[in-house]
Amino acid sequence: MLYYVMNQHLTTLLRNTRRIAVVGLSDQPWRTSYQIAQTLLAHGYTVLPVNPNFGEWNGIPAWPDLASVPGPVDMVNVFRRSEFVSGIVDEAIAIGAQALWTQLGVVDWEAGERAERAGLHVVMDRCIAVELSRMG
Repeated sequence: MLYYVMNQHLTTLLRNTRRIAVVGLSDQPWRTSYQIAQTLLAHGYTVLPVNPNFGEWNGIPAWPDLASVPGPVDMVNVFRRSEFVSGIVDEAIAIGAQALWTQLGVVDWEAGERAERAGLHVVMDRCIAVELSRMG
């Protein structure tokens, strides 16, 4: 069963997370991924941009894939279309990420179950910014 979580579990997950790789982060300020990454920074998280199309986001180096990100990754936050989630899960497992979070509308239940079997906490089809605002 996927990590269908109650609010207290989401709160615990978000409080125990520090470094978030944002896969599909855009360098365009009007894009949702950009705005949510800004929200993550404002909440004190370290944002690790993952996008092969640019080298830097807001002065932070961007990496082409999860394998290139230096240091540990607590959470992988996915802003790619659902058909890319399976490959991202493979990368997240390979780097030892602790959690996988897919944004609203991004769903691959089979890949999510595979991530969960590998020990990752999985939150799918939810907005991390909404959950952060609920925490206060």
